Amino acid sequence: MNLIPDWLRRYQPAWLADDLTAGMIVTVMLIAQSLTCALLAGLPPEVGLYASILPIAAYSLFGSGMHGQRRIPNALRLWK
Repeated sequence: MNLIPDWLRRYQPAWLADDLTAGMIVTVMLIAQSLTCALLAGLPPEVGLYASILPIAAYSLFGSGMHGQRRIPNALRLWK
């Protein structure tokens, strides 16, 4: 049994700068979306932040694709 995920064994150091930039952009977008969704649902803003952490962390560790879209679709944001 190998404890290191396959994607991590194949990771190339040249990707690090681009991945850090993408991570910063996703973080900024996620904060705004999480706060908005929580407020639209009538919940405190911090609930949106807490609810958004676990799915992204889980996908980062266990997801199979290098390119994935992890956000709330616009139609669900408008549904209340």
